[in-house]
Order: sequence, then structure tokens, then C-alpha cells
Amino acid sequence: MFPRRRLLSLLPLFLLQSFVSADQRSPSAENLLVITAATEETDGFNRFMGTIREFNYTVKVLGLGEEWKGGDVARTVGGGQKVRWLKKELLKHSDKTNMVIMFVDSYDVIFAAGPEELLSKFKRLGHRVVFSAEGFCWPDQRLAQKYPVVHSGKRYLNSGGFIGFAPDLSAIVQQWKSKDSDDDQLFYTKIYLDKTQRTKFNMSLDHRSRIFQNLNGAVDEVVLKFEKAKVRARNVAYDTLPVVIHGNGPTKLQLNYLGNYVPTAWTYESGCGICDDDLLFRTDSPGSVISDEEMPLVHVAVFIEHATPFMEEFLDRLTTLNYPMARIHLFIHNNVVYHERHIQRFWERHRSLFPNARLVGPEENLQEDKARTMAVEACKKDPECDYYFSIDSDVALTNPDTLRILIEENKSVIAPMLSKHGKLWSNFWGALSPEGYYSRSEDYIEIVQGKRIGLWNVPYITQAYLIKGSVLRSKLSKMTMYVGEGMDPDMVFCKSIRDQGIFMFVSNRDEFGRLVASANFNTSRLHPDMWQIFDNPVDWKEKYINVNYSKIFEDDKKFVEQPCPDVYWFPAFSEKMCDHLVETMEDNNEWSGGKHNDERLAGGYENVPTVDIHMNQIGFEKEWLKFLKEYIAPVTEKLYPGYFPKCQAIMNFVVRYRPDEQPSLRPHHDSSTFTINVALNSKDIDYEGGGCRFLRYDCKVESPRKGWTFMHPGRLTHYHEGLPTTRGTRYIMVSFVDP
Repeated sequence: MFPRRRLLSLLPLFLLQSFVSADQRSPSAENLLVITAATEETDGFNRFMGTIREFNYTVKVLGLGEEWKGGDVARTVGGGQKVRWLKKELLKHSDKTNMVIMFVDSYDVIFAAGPEELLSKFKRLGHRVVFSAEGFCWPDQRLAQKYPVVHSGKRYLNSGGFIGFAPDLSAIVQQWKSKDSDDDQLFYTKIYLDKTQRTKFNMSLDHRSRIFQNLNGAVDEVVLKFEKAKVRARNVAYDTLPVVIHGNGPTKLQLNYLGNYVPTAWTYESGCGICDDDLLFRTDSPGSVISDEEMPLVHVAVFIEHATPFMEEFLDRLTTLNYPMARIHLFIHNNVVYHERHIQRFWERHRSLFPNARLVGPEENLQEDKARTMAVEACKKDPECDYYFSIDSDVALTNPDTLRILIEENKSVIAPMLSKHGKLWSNFWGALSPEGYYSRSEDYIEIVQGKRIGLWNVPYITQAYLIKGSVLRSKLSKMTMYVGEGMDPDMVFCKSIRDQGIFMFVSNRDEFGRLVASANFNTSRLHPDMWQIFDNPVDWKEKYINVNYSKIFEDDKKFVEQPCPDVYWFPAFSEKMCDHLVETMEDNNEWSGGKHNDERLAGGYENVPTVDIHMNQIGFEKEWLKFLKEYIAPVTEKLYPGYFPKCQAIMNFVVRYRPDEQPSLRPHHDSSTFTINVALNSKDIDYEGGGCRFLRYDCKVESPRKGWTFMHPGRLTHYHEGLPTTRGTRYIMVSFVDP
């Protein structure tokens, strides 16, 4: 035997050798292997692999192409097939003492950091095997009391992620003797709760989410942490930055939200970091130019389910898409009798563009959910249908390249981001409430307002979206996509997509258009679009304001004329506005008799009467005053510097001049600070003669242009008369502004 002193002298050397040996056993990135299981390359799997590649992990995928026999793990117990695969794989590494194996799920997992950080945290935990932890004891709650007490952190094992040295993990999984449909988490749980095995394998749980972050039960603990050119998920309960984020259980949508940023999907420094990863038709690749004949075949389905303003413009935009019409199969479901006239006019003009079109009208009494099903089934059954594009009549799709852009993004399901003008109402939701309805995500406002630009994985899209035909014929082939008991078709659709693990993206990388507000659309009027200046101001402007109006502020010499002193002449209305206003007045037909007695006026007497109809007679006065403030006031301020109009006006009316009715108007002053006088039809076409003479300056304006307006001071300086109309009918719109 050694003397006691000899033993003591050898002890420091033994300890030194132990520390050296331990240091030699320290894991390195070269000895790290990530193993995952997946039977198919889903959207979730591709996202997972994207983060794997970003951090240069070495990965082994088990099960690709095999049939899944592990049960419906999203709803009940199962997953044993993963253990069987892992058992076989780890036999290859069971004698590699320095090798570290990490197993993680793939469909609902993303990496937030690289191998060096992962291994450093694993080493600091000081155990040979570490499983992720969660706050629920699943699948057997009766085992909860058998778990070791934990004073801080999550107590229960989750098998969606674990890490350990290869020999130890191999020895653990070699104990698997169960069926593929048995529960993998229960298997690992029983080994962990066996104190002898827990000690033997030096097992522990990652209680404080240093490596693994399971989101189920911890959604409120996890926030985004924006770092320089990267984004982390931070656990604020434990102040940790997990390496692996796992959307276990019902937290898939929260993982999708985090995955829109982590690790570099979107950063403040670089914007969208993944938007160009999988593009089709890349312009920077050789032979990228594709002929019209080679473009994908798109089934475009149009749904008119309620009365919608600006329908003519909506339908006309279908014909201006920058896409070969021969590669579009058109389907239109119109459920509104009022819009039959618009469909008819559209079809008469453009039927040659869409030889394969199918029109379903209100006479067929086809409900919305059945109509949407009919349209999508047509693409499913057509093996040549490459894409299905659904668009509702509420969509003003102003970007003619929309189809090309969405196809180029190469996503299973993608929508162009659209919102109502000046509002936060859009065609997507950033989050869902627990009941499955709208909830505002933290980034929703910035996405809608364009402060964050990118591709966003969201739980709900509507009104316009593109689906790959191949996805319809595979994962969605047996799904009832729009028909559901007690649910609207859009809700059924999005739930069907989510339940299949298919990602729905919304893109705000381009300006696609906007949503049209329909709630206050009154089809009892002859031209109801005229009343949309409040609800849909952009659409109203495009339809009813002269195309050259904005150029007044760019080149006033070309687009503002001064035919008489302080009399200005500039474009205001489009021809369509002129026509609609005249037709509305004639339809109303309550023309005054051009007499002095006028019950419409407060005093009952008109000094200089005309044959006219006031705006309040057709219920348009509020809209007219809005027009004055939006379009006349800015011009007034430009042309009459120093005057800031209130744009108040009591007298707003359309005048009708006819040779046999009232051909002219005697000299008079207007009771206004200034007057506008808009020509509503064309001289030498609709009438002859007419015009205006300013007596003080002996200046005539005899050739008014349709849609152009005079603006001149009222009261003292511009005493004027209406010149005789000698043939036809002349219409003008007059407003006495700021009386």
C-alpha cells in the first residue's frame, strides 16, 4: 500500500489530470450533430432548415419520404416513430465519446443562435443530457408529483428538444421497445423520473430556457429582442436568450410571428433578410426571360358578393393585368342583381380576352361558400392549373404586375397587402384571439403603414390571395376549404390552411392597391359612386377628378389660364363626373322654373333666377362641400395669395340653358367672395353659343372646356352675364363660395 503522504502528494496530479481530461471532453462545433425528424418538406421544415443553414449546423434528417405512423401528435399522444428512427441512427455514434447530439423537432422549431453559443450553454449547465422543459405535465398528469421539485423555472420534461453526449443518448433510446404510435414524451419522462437512470446519465431539464424555449404556456414570457443586424427571442421571466425556439402545442402561430424576425428574417438594419431566397423568374440568372406561352396558367376567380362601389373600374383592371390573357382562366361569381349591368357591359367589351371564362350570376342562387368551392375545385381538377388567384370586388388592384409579383415570391399561399385608404383596416390579421378571431399583433400597425417591409407569415388573409395549384392538389386535395358549420367562408379557408401546416404570407414589398369601403354604398341612386368622396376618396378622385388637376401645382402656366383679369380657368372634373352629374340632375328632373319666386331659398325670392337644381335636392350638398375643401381651396390659395377660403357655400346648383327655356342670364354680381363655374358638357357638340362676359373688363369667355372651371371674385368687381345658348342644351355647375 502507498503511504498516506504519498497518496496526498498524488492527489493534485490526479485532479490536474481530471481537469485536463474534462477540458479535452469539452464539446466543439465539429463534434456537434443536430438530428431532426420529418416525413415531408413542409413550410415549417423549410423554415427550420433555413435557420440551420444560417448558422452552419450539421444536420441529419430522419424519415424524409417515409409514411408517418406516429399518430396525430397535434391532437393526442404519439410520436414513437421518431424514437425508433433515432434509436437506429444513434447506434452509428454510440462509441463517439466526444460527440454531442441535439435532437429537435423541425416543423415547429427555429434556431436563434449558432453552435458555439449552444455548446457553451450546454457546458455551463454541467449535465451530460439536458431535455427542454415546460409548464405542463404531458401526457400523464398523474406523474407530476414524481418530478423533482424546482424552485425556479419550468418543472416538466418536453421531448421536442434535447441535447447530450452521443453514448448517453444512444443508451437511453436503445431502451425503446414500444410501437410507433406510442408517446415519445412519456418514454423519456419515465426514464427521467427514474432516479437511478437520471443519475446514471446525469440528466437534467433546461428549467430556465437557456437553450430551449417551449412556447406553450410561456407565450407571455417571450418577446423579440432587436440586436445589431439580428433578432433574438428573449425570455423575460428568466432573462435568457434561448437558442432553440419550439412552438409546441397550440403556439404555432406565435412561433410564426417570432419566425418573421428571428434570427435575421427581418431586422431594422437590413429589412427583410429572406425575401429574395426562393424567388422564381430571377432576373439575375441566365435564361430568366420567360415567354408568354411559358408563363404559369392562373385560374382567376372573381367574387362579387355584395354591392360594391367602382365596379366598372374593378372589372376593367382585370383586362389591364400585365399577364398574358391566354394564360388566365376567368371565373366570375356575381351575387348582386345591381351589378348585372356592369358584368354585361364588361362582357360585351372584353369577352374575346377570356375565351375560357365562366360567369355565374344571381339567377343561379349560388351561395358564396359554394361559389368559392366551385372555383377552387376547377383548379384542383385541372392538372395544368399552376395557380389559383382569388379576388373580391372590394379590391382595387391598381398594380398591373400583381400576379407576376406574387408568383415570383414562390410561396404556397400569399396575399398582396391591401388596406382601406387612411385606415388600419386591411386584408390580413397579425394574430388570432383564443377564440380564433381578430387580434392585433405588435407589428400590425407598422406593417400596414409600410414602416416594416417584407413577407409576413400571418394566420389570416382575405379578399385577394394566390395559391399554388400543386398545393391544392396535394395537401388541400381532400379539404373542404370554404364550407363550415357556423363559420364564414374566409374563416373556414384560413383554418383549413393553418390545419395543414401551410404558411400564409402577406407581402407589402410592393404597392398593390387598396380596399374599397362598401358599407355605405346606396344603389338606389342613379350613379352611387358620386357619393363615395368620404368613404373612398382615392377611388373617387381617380374617377371624378380631371387627370390634369394635380399638374396645376406643378406647372400653373400650362394648366391654369387667365382669360380675363382675375378670372382663372383650370381643369377640375373628369368627363365622367360631368356626365354623371348631368344625368343625375335630369333623372331628378325637379328643375326650377327660372322664376323670381323660389321656395328653396330662405327668403323665397331669387333676384337673378336660373333654371337649376340645387345640390341639396339630390342629397349631394355634403359631398359637394367636401369637394370644395379638398380640390378648390388649394387652388384658391395658390391663385389668390393671402386668402384662405373657408369653403362655405349655400348656393350650389346645376344650371340648364336652352334656347327655348332660358338661353342666357342678365348681368349680375354673385353673392360670394369667389365663384366657381364648371362646364359640364361640350360646346359645338352638345350646344352652340353660351359663355360668359365680364362687363367691367369687356372680356368674354366663349369656349368653355368640359370639366374645366372658371374661378372669379364675386360681389363688386366681376359684374358678368351669361351669353345666349343658341342650340342644344348647356349645363354648368355653379357654387357661390364664402358668401
